[in-house]
Amino acid sequence: MNARTNSCRIIFVTGTDTGVGKTLLTALLLEHLRAAGIPALAMKPFCSGGTADVQLLQSLQEGELSPREMNPFYFSKPVAPLVAARAGHRVIRLPEVVRAIRAVSKRCRCLLVEGSGGLLVPLGQGYTVADLIAKLKCEVLVASRNRLGTINHTLLTVRMLQQIVNQPIRVVLMGCARRDFSSRSNAGTLGELLSPVPLIEVPFLGENAMRRNAIKKIAKKMKKVLARIGG
Repeated sequence: MNARTNSCRIIFVTGTDTGVGKTLLTALLLEHLRAAGIPALAMKPFCSGGTADVQLLQSLQEGELSPREMNPFYFSKPVAPLVAARAGHRVIRLPEVVRAIRAVSKRCRCLLVEGSGGLLVPLGQGYTVADLIAKLKCEVLVASRNRLGTINHTLLTVRMLQQIVNQPIRVVLMGCARRDFSSRSNAGTLGELLSPVPLIEVPFLGENAMRRNAIKKIAKKMKKVLARIGG
């Protein structure tokens, strides 16, 4: 099976860490695709702690998926899914996760799958985010924060992905509210070191960007950039 099983294109949105802008990136791309007339859906298989991210994505796809379909594995404790599952005496196996994603993929032409944290976050016993990506054999977007440390984190992430997938990888450098000295040179340096992997910059979009109406307005203004991100 590959990323186009059932004629659905699957794009996995991962990050160099937690809190780097995966949900914002997923929401913008989802809105862009749907506004362009492409039947696209988004899901976040694992969610720990608050549900704001899930609710934002749900609000952009008009309730086409039930909460359980969109987020099949939810944990109230804000810790790694494996840790949360163990605390709740749950066992979630990798084939079960893949089946949940494939089921949603049958209902659209493009499915965005938002991951949890970075590639080595343990999702269940014996598997990580990277293992899930490898099973899906899908395209990958890497959200990376434009701040000090991003060069190392981004290169590590991309090099690992290149070992496990033979599908397109694109890096999206997400702007921060407070720019540090490195933010002036990160894009140029990463663009050079990542080549031929594409690097696309997204500026800081404001403190209120993670709202439905804001996402819709921003997606219209960033149509060309989002077209590049979507490949």
